[in-house]
Amino acid sequence: MITEVAPTGRRSGRHRTGPGADAAPAVTVAFQTLIWTGAAAVLALWWADTPSVVGPVGWFTGAGRITGLLAGYACAVLVILMARVPLLDRTLGTDRLARWHAAAGRYTVGLMLAHVVLIIEGYALTVRTDPFTETARVVLHYPDMLAATAALLFLLLTAVVSARAARRRLSHETWYHLHLLTYAAVFLGFGHQIGNGADLGRPAAEAAWYALYGSAAALIVWFRLLVPLRLYRRHRPRVAEVRPEAPGVVSVLVTGERLAELAVRPGQFFRWRFLAPGLWWTASPYSVSAVPDGRGLRITVKAVGGHSAALAALRPGTRVWAEGPYGALTGDRAAGRPALLLAAGVGITPLRTLFETLPGDPVLVHWARRPEDLVLRHEIDAIAAWRGARAYYSVTRPEGHRLPLDARTLHELVPDLARRVCFLCGPPGWTAAAEAALRAAGVPARRIHHESFAF
Repeated sequence: MITEVAPTGRRSGRHRTGPGADAAPAVTVAFQTLIWTGAAAVLALWWADTPSVVGPVGWFTGAGRITGLLAGYACAVLVILMARVPLLDRTLGTDRLARWHAAAGRYTVGLMLAHVVLIIEGYALTVRTDPFTETARVVLHYPDMLAATAALLFLLLTAVVSARAARRRLSHETWYHLHLLTYAAVFLGFGHQIGNGADLGRPAAEAAWYALYGSAAALIVWFRLLVPLRLYRRHRPRVAEVRPEAPGVVSVLVTGERLAELAVRPGQFFRWRFLAPGLWWTASPYSVSAVPDGRGLRITVKAVGGHSAALAALRPGTRVWAEGPYGALTGDRAAGRPALLLAAGVGITPLRTLFETLPGDPVLVHWARRPEDLVLRHEIDAIAAWRGARAYYSVTRPEGHRLPLDARTLHELVPDLARRVCFLCGPPGWTAAAEAALRAAGVPARRIHHESFAF
């Protein structure tokens, strides 16, 4: 079934400004430059402390020292990337930071494994023994090596559970808590770096290493603990209402004190921790599904696991621990252009708020399996009628007819597609297909915006 809400009435809409598309490229370049400058400075430590490299021993130990320094530096970067620094989150976007964090994790594990193999081989050649005997000697007799070994094992476990095949078999809650082993690994490995790092023996180098790790720890403590604690104490968020929206989908209204101070923008999300039995131990990301009015925040959640399904049983008055607002999927990305909003399933939630607030002539297309899965359709219809905007719906069942997700169909629906900015939200596979269709239709990558919570 394909239906459309025809344009009627006036064209209007509220729009909020903030750090947006103009700032993002500059912040991206500055942040990447800072990371690579730090890596170059780390290599300079080895260069300054190594007058010459002679023979296999020199090559193996030199390469082991280099990979060890870079692995230690990458551990700090790994932590900083997920410290949820507001400037980075609201300009680069949570999705991009998560991808960088995942890539940094792979590099870190690779560098650590290379460091172990290279340094052990170099030491074995020095004392003329085999690598297995040398491994046992280093682990058992060098300072802080047992802790460093545990750190490596923790990072390897984190890498395994973060692999795509493993992620599909784990609940979000299980993956999230196993992923916290990264912090334990960084903590356990730090002593080994200071105690055994030949290139960190000089006071200035050691002070710089302490400053790097101290800054990473401070960012984590501040933005992931103290700022949410302040939000909890100052705004006292609590559940006000739980309302069914569709089969397996509920909306949760959260109220509190002075919520306007949060300056939540349409398209953003929070990480919500509901302080109820069975729910308090995990925080899940859910987008705000109604334009914030300063009095309450609404999320709309589909039951896809034990945690999300349990939200339907929340009682009014339940306290809420919230972190945010996060996300760069906001109207600032439109940069004055008209928008095309593509949603699948419950991915409509952030786009519903953008459909209401983006200026100009937004067009929304919502895909779902069944008519009853078109979550918040009654609100979308009302917004479309009130704004004179267009909303299209496509379902697979029971009619068995679905709006194709391809360049031709998009051009037929939106003839001026080439001049629009596009916002996507839906499952990862659908999002990849939608992005490919838009690129085939001639929309440049810089005008396609989406965020994923899959990391």
